[in-house]
Order: sequence, then structure tokens, then C-alpha cells
Amino acid sequence: MALGGGIISNVLLGIYPPVNLTYLPYPLTAIAAGVATFVFYRFFNNVGKPLIYADAVGLGAFSASGASLAYSVSHNPLLVTLVGAITAVGGVVRDLLANEIPMVLTREFYATAAIIGSLTYFMLRLIGLGDSTSALVSMIATIALRFIAVRFRWELPRRIISESAGYMER
Repeated sequence: MALGGGIISNVLLGIYPPVNLTYLPYPLTAIAAGVATFVFYRFFNNVGKPLIYADAVGLGAFSASGASLAYSVSHNPLLVTLVGAITAVGGVVRDLLANEIPMVLTREFYATAAIIGSLTYFMLRLIGLGDSTSALVSMIATIALRFIAVRFRWELPRRIISESAGYMER
């Protein structure tokens, strides 16, 4: 479901049919990536942090492209920020279909980096920077935040509901 975030974003923006389903290179790239993963899976078992860092680059690229697309439709800051983040974390669709807990629902500083990066794009456009510059700076900001979060093990706060006591703990 490498296309999940883009499809959801297109639907939210009223782009029908979604570009990911009509522009052939997108689904072909996703299929090729899926086949490559299936064929070479045994080599990817212990890649660890390099894969996390590569994923951060994708997170930055997709959040910037989603924010850019949303900005081209509307200059609404909430829409630009949410569509950018949704485009970036679209892997949640794959996770749910694979019966896994999506990373965005864990304590990882993941979706938050995409939200901040998308908001950065909007703010840069607001002060008059062009699309390419705003997208590049937004992408770098998202990647940097994710790298720093991984390096320093940043986690989001959480509340745990104690079933026995009936109250929330930190």
C-alpha cells in the first residue's frame, strides 16, 4: 500500500480519480518495490537504523509533496498541514491490512515530524517563498526532526488507563 497516503490525500482534496491510480508510473513503482521486497526480503532482516533513516527521507519527501499539492488547492493551514502529514504516513493503510500497529499510533516521533514539516511548508509559502524552496526546506526539516528523534530516542508522552484502578497514569 505504498500509494495509500497519496490516494487518501487526493480524495480529501477532491481529486478524482486519484492520481496514483491513473498515472501509470506510480502503481508500477509500488509493484516493483513490492516484488523487490518479496524477492530480497532475507537480505533486509537486519538493516535496522539505515532503513529507519531511509524511511525518514521518504517521510520528508511525501510530507512536502502532500503539503505542496494541498497548497495548490487551498491556502488553508489546517488542510495543508493535515494533507501533508496524511500523505507522508499513508503506510498506516498497509500496517492495518497487515494486522500490525501503525507507527503513527505508537510513541514514535513520526507523524509529528511530518506535521511539523508540512506546517513549515505552509509558513514558508505564507512569507512568500516559492513552491520548490518551501518544499525543499520542509523536506529537510522533516528529515532532520526524524533523524534527531531516532538518535535521541524521542518519544511522545502517553497516558495509560489502569483497568484495575480505573484512573489514568503517566
